[in-house]
Amino acid sequence: MLTTAKRASAAKNTMELPLFAAPSRPAKRSFSEDVAAFREFGEATRKLVTRVTLADGQALEVPTYVNEFWTARQRQANSLHEVSYRACFKPQLPRFFIERLTEPGDAVYDPFMGRGTTPLETALLGRAPFGNDVNPLSVVMTRPRFQPPELRQVEARLKGIPLDDPADAPDDLLAFYHPETLCAISSLKNYLQQRKAAGTLDALDDWICLVALNRLTGHSNGFFSVYTLPPNQAVSVKSQRKINQDRNQIPPKRDVVKVILKKSKQLLGDVDIKARQTLAAVSARSALFTGPADNTPGVASNSVKLVVTSPPFLNVVQYSADNWLRCWFLGIDASKVQITVPKKIADWQEVMTRVFKELYRMLQPQGHVAFEVGEVHGGKTRLEEAVLPCGIAAGLEPVLVLINDQKFTKTANCWGVDNMAKGTNTNRIVLLRKP
Repeated sequence: MLTTAKRASAAKNTMELPLFAAPSRPAKRSFSEDVAAFREFGEATRKLVTRVTLADGQALEVPTYVNEFWTARQRQANSLHEVSYRACFKPQLPRFFIERLTEPGDAVYDPFMGRGTTPLETALLGRAPFGNDVNPLSVVMTRPRFQPPELRQVEARLKGIPLDDPADAPDDLLAFYHPETLCAISSLKNYLQQRKAAGTLDALDDWICLVALNRLTGHSNGFFSVYTLPPNQAVSVKSQRKINQDRNQIPPKRDVVKVILKKSKQLLGDVDIKARQTLAAVSARSALFTGPADNTPGVASNSVKLVVTSPPFLNVVQYSADNWLRCWFLGIDASKVQITVPKKIADWQEVMTRVFKELYRMLQPQGHVAFEVGEVHGGKTRLEEAVLPCGIAAGLEPVLVLINDQKFTKTANCWGVDNMAKGTNTNRIVLLRKP
């Protein structure tokens, strides 16, 4: 039993303890501090400055960090990403920002989603994937990978699809396909269109459509076609006939079912129980849209934590020329898909400013935009300098510019990153924040 004196002494000692006696945890580093301290691959981050002049004449200096922030030496990205699409960035790029700037359950959005790299990586990390693209092929290529099937399910479904009931089989396509192969492809097209018209198209059909779309043409026997260019885009019939003549080749017969199953097996290679559970948990919250990036009313205001995207650059995308064969398979009129990017920097900035205003609307306070840009005009135009005024005009605050300098591309000295005098063929990301 404590005496009165001992109780008083104990009370005094207790009162003299610090108000927060438990050991304090170190404060979480900011994104800028994390980037500045980054040296996961053995190199220290170099800090530079990007200088821009705003519309009102004000000079702005933005801290710029250079390092190898993600690399081919990292753990390979999930096999679900392995679909062909023109001008797409690596999954490690969105992962770098998603892991550092969001928490599980947060919404991550890409207004120019392309093949769906950002939405898919978002879903694999347990965040809610939002995406948009004016290209209707994007949703077709993205949505099925949120609900990957079992290979046995794909095989069973394919066995039940008649491949001798073609919708149409234009003679011009014989430049790419053996007649029996073309019959099977067109029959698969017919099946999918009938299911869509009847409202019975399901996730398994979506998957088969995605895989077939990515096997239409290519440069190996893993595709439906004879040897042609890599599958990012389809050459014209005239060009393919010339390739056939130059290579003295004729389209061989391909087993459409086997080709689809082989590619499905590859795509599903990394899809384990954990990945399926994660995808199932977030797929119900996914939202994918087809439309212009500056007008996406389907995305609620103040709902997005992070945007990771790469916009089209200063050229005119020949949509019909690049995607005519995929559009044929999907029954899309390629001439009605207008994807035109301004050639002049001022016109491009005007478009991007409208996009940033839309992103500002949907971002949560303190939400971020990671805007990846590339080299144009042989490196004479540095788009990070063009992008910053657009974001600021929309109300966003510049945080930093991040340059990913990878060893298998040109080195920093080759493209002049040390003095920012030249452009680069690697990733440059402008990071902005909503106040």
